[in-house]
Amino acid sequence: MKLIRFGKTGQEKPGVELPDGKRIDTSAFGEDYNEQFFTNNGIARLAEWLKSNQSTCPAVDASERLGAPLARPSKIICIGLNYVDHAKETNAAIPTEPIVFFKATTAMCGPFDSVVIPKNSVKTDWEVELAVVIGKKATYVEEKDANDYIAGYMLHNDYSERAFQLERNGQWVKGKSCDTFAPLGPVLATPDEIKDIHNVRLWLSLNGKVLQDGNTSNLIFKIPFLISYLSQFMTLLPGDIISTGTPAGVGLGQKPEPFYVKPGDIIELGIDGLGTSKQVAVAYK
Repeated sequence: MKLIRFGKTGQEKPGVELPDGKRIDTSAFGEDYNEQFFTNNGIARLAEWLKSNQSTCPAVDASERLGAPLARPSKIICIGLNYVDHAKETNAAIPTEPIVFFKATTAMCGPFDSVVIPKNSVKTDWEVELAVVIGKKATYVEEKDANDYIAGYMLHNDYSERAFQLERNGQWVKGKSCDTFAPLGPVLATPDEIKDIHNVRLWLSLNGKVLQDGNTSNLIFKIPFLISYLSQFMTLLPGDIISTGTPAGVGLGQKPEPFYVKPGDIIELGIDGLGTSKQVAVAYK
C-alpha cells in the first residue's frame, strides 16, 4: 500500500495511491497517518477497511498539493556519510560506526513544495536519500528482528546548508533543520511494495543534469543494522523517520569547485518504487 497526504499546508487529509496511480481520499477511515495510527496497527486496519469502502472513497484530483505522507513524527534521525563514494567526495573518513544527527521536524514539507534558501545562506546543498519509517515502538531491538519494526519507506531530499553545518562549530543540525529542508514523499510505501530495498536506484538532477545516481546496495550500514543500532541509544516511536544517507554527487563534492542551490534552480529526484519529487528554489523573503 502507498499512503499519501494531500491538501493545503497544515490542512492535509489522508489518502492512498492505488496500483494504477489513482489517488483516493481515505478521510472517512477517521485517522491521520500519525504516531497513534502506526501504534495501533493502522496500516493493516486501513487495508482491511478499504476492502469494503474503497469504492466509495472520493478521488483525489491530480492538481491537489501533496504533503509529507505522514504527520509530524517525534523525530527525524539522519545517518551521515553512509555511502563510501559520498564520504570520499567530501574528504571524510569512512565511518566505522554510524554518524547520527537529528533534523528538526519543522523542516518537513511536501514533495513538490518550494525549497526556501535560508536567510544568510551561501551553501544550500541537496542530498537524495531513502527514508525509513518506524512502525512500532523500538527499544534494544536485535538486528535479526529489525524488519518487523518497519512501517515503510519514503523519498527524502535532505537539504543541507553547508556553511551552517560545517563552519559554525560543526553542529550539523543547524545546517539541516531550516524550513522546507525535508521534502518527503510523494508516498509512504509499505515494505511489501519494494522487492529488495537494498537494491534500488536513487538519483537527483539539478536543472535537468543528473548529479547523483546511486544504489542502496552501496549503503555502508544497512537498514536492519541502523534500526538495531539506534534503538540501543534511544526509543524509536511509531512514525519516527530514519534517513539513511546520500550517495556521491552533492554540491559540496563537485569538481573542480563546489556549487550550490540558487534561486530558480529546479531539483528533481527519485527512488525506484517510491516515486519522484521536484522542488523549485526560492530566496527567503
